[in-house]
Amino acid sequence: MGNKLRQAGLVLTGAIAGILISLNFSAVAEKEAAAPLPIEELRAFTEVYGRIKSDYVEPVEDKRLITEAITGMLTGLDPHSQYLDAEAFKELQVGTQGEFGGLGIEVGMEDGFVKVISPIEDTPADKAGLKTGDLIIKLDDTAVKGLTLSDAVKRMRGKPNTQITLTVVRKGEAKPFTVTITRAIIKIQSVKSKLAEPGYGYVRVTQFQEHTGEYLAKALDKLYKENGGPLKGLVLDLRNDPGGLLNGAVAVSAAFLQSNALVVYTDGRTEDAKMRLHASPEHYLRGHLKSDYMRSLPAEVKSVPMVVLVNGGSASASEIVAGALQDHKRAVILGTQTFGKGSVQTILPLGNNTAIKLTTARYYTPGGRSIQAKGITPDIVVEDPSFPSSDANLRVREADLDRHLSNGDEGKAKPDAKPDAKPAPKPQSESSPAQPGSEDEKAEKRPPTVFGSKDDFQLNQALNVLKGMNVLQTTSAK
Repeated sequence: MGNKLRQAGLVLTGAIAGILISLNFSAVAEKEAAAPLPIEELRAFTEVYGRIKSDYVEPVEDKRLITEAITGMLTGLDPHSQYLDAEAFKELQVGTQGEFGGLGIEVGMEDGFVKVISPIEDTPADKAGLKTGDLIIKLDDTAVKGLTLSDAVKRMRGKPNTQITLTVVRKGEAKPFTVTITRAIIKIQSVKSKLAEPGYGYVRVTQFQEHTGEYLAKALDKLYKENGGPLKGLVLDLRNDPGGLLNGAVAVSAAFLQSNALVVYTDGRTEDAKMRLHASPEHYLRGHLKSDYMRSLPAEVKSVPMVVLVNGGSASASEIVAGALQDHKRAVILGTQTFGKGSVQTILPLGNNTAIKLTTARYYTPGGRSIQAKGITPDIVVEDPSFPSSDANLRVREADLDRHLSNGDEGKAKPDAKPDAKPAPKPQSESSPAQPGSEDEKAEKRPPTVFGSKDDFQLNQALNVLKGMNVLQTTSAK
């Protein structure tokens, strides 16, 4: 039996080596100074494979073993690389268009559990009170441990008006708790806008989708018409925005930056991973769009005083926008430290309608700052009073995720960014930080902030910045 297994292992090793070569791994080897294929490691893999096939308590299909091996390779790299089977690949494509069935949460994987990156605003998950950093350990009666992220997402999605019960672990809570959520068709309104006050516009981007740039252009045009002329100031709200499509981030940045200004650049191992994206139509228009929707914007949009609101749920594309506007001195960033998701995931189709989502590069701001595992530091730190300052250390960010990608060498590839001439607005004065104590006790009883409402403390402080009034800062986020 042992000889047969060894022979089978050698045959399988040869087969895998042939497959690797056919998949152009030989080209990769050439890039790595003609490094040989890892024959010993491949032999160990085939021995394990053979043992499972012969000795596992139940028969296992080859397809399942290979799929699990691919999944393990990817999930072992970082929290964002993953294998997408046909269904997951299709759901990814549908989700970027802004409509799908499910709960409405951006999730990742940590220690075998589903981690909430950010609940999407106005979705069942958001209304049920799920928070950034929550760990989902059970889906109905099924333990999450042992499921792949794709499997867990499949179970959370489903037909509208059906229910699912999540068992959740939350830092600061003594024991797990359950929450029952009714699934719905998730139609994400990616851009919302209104006049916060006469002369002061408010625009909220909840997620960066295929048409976010177009929706933003329409929202800004509408604001100027409602105001009857130029605005005195504008607040761009990116709080709890988990990100989305890169071209959406470039489009939103381009609305406020001068033409051809550098928005973001990426740096990776391959030439395809080295990109420089500017505030230019060719870098934000999708293939089906022939006309530049930004061309009709009022000229004042490029110079209106701005404040950008961010928090720990602002990730990826949100951080690209905040970093670009901050580096070009185009806006004041107000709020708390962002999530720090500054890596690029490339979707690589494999055939049979499957794909892998592979981390291929890091994002850098125009000034050469790596966003990865650090995020964007606000110019003015203002906490949300509905989140007690005593809970500041409970926030979960990219750097807290298991196997997260390191920050990398900042400024590794020096940019040619030239900040806009007009500086961002600055407050005339700032008061001393608010003292903890009774305020924290009140915050524990206070319902979560409704972004954009009259009780939105951070929004009100942003308006104070635009008016040159005192800003009430709170305990700094760590």
